[in-house]
Amino acid sequence: MINLAQREIAHTLGKFLATATGVGMLLGIVMIMMGVYRGMVIDAQVLLNDLHVDMWVVQENTLGPFAEASRLHEDMKNTIHAIDGVAEAEGITFQNLQLPRNKEMIRVFAVGFDPYGTINPINPSKLIAGRGLKRSHYEIVVTDKTGFHLHDTIPLGRDLYHVVGITHGTVSSGGDPLVYVSLKDAQELQFLYSNARIHNDRARGIKTSNSHMVNAVVARVKKGYNVDDIAKNIQRFKHKSVYTAQQEKTILTKNLIKMASKQIGMFTVILVIVSTIIIALIIYTMTLEKMKEIAIMKLIGLPNSLIIKMIVQETLLMGVLAFIAGNIFAHLIYSKFPKRVVLETPDAFGLFIVIVIASVLASLVGVKKVISADPAEAIGG
Repeated sequence: MINLAQREIAHTLGKFLATATGVGMLLGIVMIMMGVYRGMVIDAQVLLNDLHVDMWVVQENTLGPFAEASRLHEDMKNTIHAIDGVAEAEGITFQNLQLPRNKEMIRVFAVGFDPYGTINPINPSKLIAGRGLKRSHYEIVVTDKTGFHLHDTIPLGRDLYHVVGITHGTVSSGGDPLVYVSLKDAQELQFLYSNARIHNDRARGIKTSNSHMVNAVVARVKKGYNVDDIAKNIQRFKHKSVYTAQQEKTILTKNLIKMASKQIGMFTVILVIVSTIIIALIIYTMTLEKMKEIAIMKLIGLPNSLIIKMIVQETLLMGVLAFIAGNIFAHLIYSKFPKRVVLETPDAFGLFIVIVIASVLASLVGVKKVISADPAEAIGG
C-alpha cells in the first residue's frame, strides 16, 4: 500500500524540516535547562566531596555557612577534637570575594583553612598546575575559570597574594569559582575591620571585634564510632548545630536549590507545551492545505483510519526529527554556558517519551479535521 505520510512529507519537505528544526531548538533549550539543574546538583557537592568529612559543627540554630551566617570561635576545633570518637577537627571559613583582573571584577567563593592542619579541601586530583598552600600568609590557589596564571599577583584587602596553584572543576554550591587561602588570611579578610573602622568603634566605646572566628568546624570520626551519636552529644552539651555529611548534602542539594529547581521545572513544562502547540498548529495547517485531496480520498472509498494514520505518522515523525535536532543543538551549545551543564541520557530518554506523547496529542487537531471532512467538497472544486 502507498505510504501516504511519506508522499505528503516528500511534497512539503522544506516546510516540514524547517518546522522540525525550529521545534527542535525549543527542545534543545529544554535539555539545556535539565542539564543546568543536574549541574547545580553536582556543583553543590564538589566542596563536600573534596573535604570528605563526617560532621559539620556550626552556630546554634543555623543551617550552616552555605545557607545562612554562622560564626564560631576558632578554638572550638580543639573542643571538638577532644571529644571521644573524633579523629580530626579543623576550623574553616567561607566567603564571597571580588578579585580584580584586567579592569574587571571576578566573583569567587573563598575557602579559608589551616595549611598545616589535618583537613585540606584542595583535592590533589584537581590541582593541574603549581602546588597547594604551604604558608600562613599571602598565598592563594585559584581555579582555571578565574583566568589567573601561576605566579600572578592579586591585590586583596590590604595585601598582595601570589598564585601558587591552579585547580580545575572546583566551584561553590552556587557555581562560583573556588579559591583557597590560609585560615589566618581568610579571618583577616572576613572578620578584621579596617583601621578607620576600629578607630571609630573605639571612639564610640565599642570593643574591637575578635578576628579569631570560623564559619564552621569540620570533623572526621574514628572507625567504629557512630557519627549520629557524636553529633547528638555535641548538640546537647556544646549547644551547637551539628550536621552529618549526608544532612549537609541534603541542605545543599535540596534546600538551597529547591526554588531554582522549581523555576527550571516550570520553564521546562512551558517549553514542552509550546512545542506541542507549535506542532499541532503546523499539522492543522498542513491538513487544511490538503482538505480537497482528503475529500477525494474519502470519495473514492479510502477509510478514515488510513487517512488518520497518515496524520499521526506525520506528527510523530516531526516530533522525532525535532527531538534529534534538539539533541544536536543542545550538545553544540551546552559548553558555552558559564555554569556547569550536565546532559544525561536518562533525561534525554524521558524527554523523548514526553515528545512522543505530545506529538500524538498534537495530531488530534488534524485528526478531528479529517473526520469532519465532507467528501462532497471534492466535487465542488
